[in-house]
Amino acid sequence: MKSFTKKIIIPDPIPLTQAELDKKKLELKKLLITQDEVIKRLQIAREMGDLSENGAYHAAKHELGNTRRQLGKVKHLLKYGFVPTVSNDKKSSEVVAFGRTITLVNNGKEMTFMLVSQFESNPLEKKLSMESPIGKAIIGKKVDDKVTVETPRGEVIYKITQIK
Repeated sequence: MKSFTKKIIIPDPIPLTQAELDKKKLELKKLLITQDEVIKRLQIAREMGDLSENGAYHAAKHELGNTRRQLGKVKHLLKYGFVPTVSNDKKSSEVVAFGRTITLVNNGKEMTFMLVSQFESNPLEKKLSMESPIGKAIIGKKVDDKVTVETPRGEVIYKITQIK
């Protein structure tokens, strides 16, 4: 008889900036309050009678599902998220790494962004994921290094001009 063992998969740690970690903690508190409010509305709607045609009940049930999904995501980030120590010594600040602000130049156009994980990446806030094509290309590079990034329109060459 074959024996089966359950393999436990532990997710990789998720690097987050301190600001993002603080934001997620606040979001958790708000979602827990929302969940309590929705549960109360669900109980009130349940007391109204026939559930098959009870719009308030179905709306509250749907909202509770959405809230719990969001809670799951936030709890996951808080459980596996950590703030990497960003060294400020001269040698390590010369290399592109998580949490650094990078300036690239391509054909005279300058682009500045912070390098973050995929979980807090947001181009509108000038936060670029380490897992993006540009992020992957610049990790570990130094000022004046040139990197080639494959895009749908072809190869683009960037020069790293600043690392903060």
